[in-house]
Amino acid sequence: MTAKQILYVEDNEDNIYMLKRRLERKGYQIHVAYTGEEGVLKVDEVKPDLILMDLTLPGISGFEAIEQIRLTNTNVPIIVLSAHAMDSYMNESVAVGANDFDTKPVDLKRLIQKIESLI
Repeated sequence: MTAKQILYVEDNEDNIYMLKRRLERKGYQIHVAYTGEEGVLKVDEVKPDLILMDLTLPGISGFEAIEQIRLTNTNVPIIVLSAHAMDSYMNESVAVGANDFDTKPVDLKRLIQKIESLI
């Protein structure tokens, strides 16, 4: 069985290192984009099974990146990962096209359940 491809859009090296390693141990192949723009471009290149999207990114925000991805790709599931645990961030994420929302620091068991339910 081929590993599921996840595009992780995140600019914090510590977060990338920690989550990428943990997800790879679970059998996922992780591709990283460091900016919103790079994330939008990598969707066509990587053709991910799922996207993990930070909201606070250099250049365009995660919200804007999701909007741009949804213009051409309506099917790929997107989970927002944010340190902002407020309902307004969750509601705006869903409004621009995210499928789900989770908070940082990441609870790996909960995140894996969300990933599995979407792919």
